[in-house]
Amino acid sequence: MRADARRNYERLLEQARLAFAEHGVDASLDDIARRAGVASGTLYRHFPTRLELIEAVLGERVAELAQLGRDLTKEPDSYQALTTWLRAAIAHALTFRGLSAAILNSAVDGGADLVSAWHAETFAMGTALLHRAQESGTVIATADAADVLRMIGAIAWAAQDSPDPSAQAERLLTLLSNGLRPATRANRRVRRSAPLDDERGSSAES
Repeated sequence: MRADARRNYERLLEQARLAFAEHGVDASLDDIARRAGVASGTLYRHFPTRLELIEAVLGERVAELAQLGRDLTKEPDSYQALTTWLRAAIAHALTFRGLSAAILNSAVDGGADLVSAWHAETFAMGTALLHRAQESGTVIATADAADVLRMIGAIAWAAQDSPDPSAQAERLLTLLSNGLRPATRANRRVRRSAPLDDERGSSAES
């Protein structure tokens, strides 16, 4: 691709990403071209169909999420690395859920293979970060990668219609993160020493 064509391609992707996040997958393609500073014909030469543009935007974002994961595997704090990546994955799901639905609901040949590849890449990255945190002892050994990633999707789904999706997602992620932490000795001691409700009631009656 020539340098000027590459610049046009990148500007179109950037403006498409902004437009889809703001207006959904039905955003005007002509408006995307205008915001990118190119003619509509240029957009259609690069992306003959709306679905191809959606796939390009999603593919770029999935690649960025995977690269973030690879970078985070070098961080010394494995628990912080895991939660940073999980937070980014939720943000991705919140912003681009409409794009994902458009891909998943399409009947384009090869579309299913493309989505499977994206899911596999994301799952592998999340699994690697989780296992690293487990090996360091900062996450419970019984945590299952598939379950954790399902909960990430559930958090995005639960937060999407709240007045402040990002804040709601952060609160839910905090609950999940706390659940992944091993119980400290102090916490175990508090749990053992705390009387049950029936015991407290019996003590009060006596």
